[in-house]
Amino acid sequence: MPLRNKIRAHPRPVRPSSQSCSTPPVTDSPWGPTRIALTAFFAVDGFLFAAWVVRIPDVRRQVSASHSALGLALLCLSIGAVLTMPAVGRLCLRYGSRPVTVGSLALLSLAVLLPAHTHSVTALGAALVLFGAGYGGANVAMNSAAVDLVAQLRRPVMPSFHAGYSFGGLLGTGVSGLLAGPLSTAWALALSGLLGMAVTVGAGVVLLRGPAAPAVVPGRGGGAEPGTDGASEAAGHPGGEGETGGDAGGDAGAARRSARLLVLLLGVTALCTAYGEGAVADWTTLHLTDDVHASSAVAAAGYGAYAFAMAGGRVGGTWLSIRLGQTRLMMLGGLTAAAGMLVAALAPVAPLAIGGFVLVGLGLANLFPLAIARAGEAGGPQGVALASSLGYGGMLIGPVVIGFLADAAGLPLALTTVAVAATAAALLPLSVGRRFR
Repeated sequence: MPLRNKIRAHPRPVRPSSQSCSTPPVTDSPWGPTRIALTAFFAVDGFLFAAWVVRIPDVRRQVSASHSALGLALLCLSIGAVLTMPAVGRLCLRYGSRPVTVGSLALLSLAVLLPAHTHSVTALGAALVLFGAGYGGANVAMNSAAVDLVAQLRRPVMPSFHAGYSFGGLLGTGVSGLLAGPLSTAWALALSGLLGMAVTVGAGVVLLRGPAAPAVVPGRGGGAEPGTDGASEAAGHPGGEGETGGDAGGDAGAARRSARLLVLLLGVTALCTAYGEGAVADWTTLHLTDDVHASSAVAAAGYGAYAFAMAGGRVGGTWLSIRLGQTRLMMLGGLTAAAGMLVAALAPVAPLAIGGFVLVGLGLANLFPLAIARAGEAGGPQGVALASSLGYGGMLIGPVVIGFLADAAGLPLALTTVAVAATAAALLPLSVGRRFR
């Protein structure tokens, strides 16, 4: 059941009309300048986040934080993201998702500098609110732009954008790990922010000058089964564009209610997935250094292995979603992540723990992008914003839950809660899949 978004266009065949429109033709090249520029934004977003993640142990020592205090500080990052996302969804509707993407990445590039200059948990929390605002805003805007571009391309390519994020995270992990010795935290994050701003300016020019993609019509989403033609399906859809009928209004109301339910279910799926992604990002290096007694370099390599596995899983996400169907892919991914997290959390030696994190990366790879893509298909930018807000709620509660459980029962046991969340993320798409048919 690959992602095929309904767009605001007349279904084929269409009679010529004086009001004919402006919908751009489907591009012949799957990797045009606009898609490359948008992928670059996803990549720099991942790079900046990874640059921060690798330096969490250093910042923790700098502010003298316990596990629970660090969890509260990390909570501020999620608070900044979740509070920003609904407003960014509205900004995308008003001004377009592409300009908002450029502005959000600029804010993120500046905010990544701040944690290195804090010397208390309170100051760190304040800095992470701004960092989270840039990060959350960028994710809503980028995903909204990606949903529109997927509709224009008529190909289920959403995982490829998130693969860019993962490869950016992998690069950020590698570079930050190599610079952990020679450069201080302040200099390392400053250079990361400078690179982020350079990519934002360069890719932003291409993105803003590119041909506009047609906006997805909220409430008109629906996944097509593999091999179906999206336009043909649209032509046969009751109440479709250009069709008249007495029950069109009732159909539209039912579609809106169905869309809201779908977005909520997909948001909960994203929440469970983001809980796992946030836990791995925030606690992997600490788990490997404190519990498995790995060196800082090995700990950075462990997070890098997870990021590489996630990137590889997303590169193959389009192919897998066509072959297996989105629902089955999400279910298998959640179960794989759950098994891998149990291994990673309870393994006594670093190689086995890192192997578990690799399974987590492969399992979680396509859960979040497919959930957000399908929410955008059903609800447009506001669907992306709502599902993202619910999704990053997982990152909001994750640091607190894991931090307090780590102080009470140890970090390994706390990390096993990720397996529970991943199992839930595996089962929820079954319900969502039935409603998409």
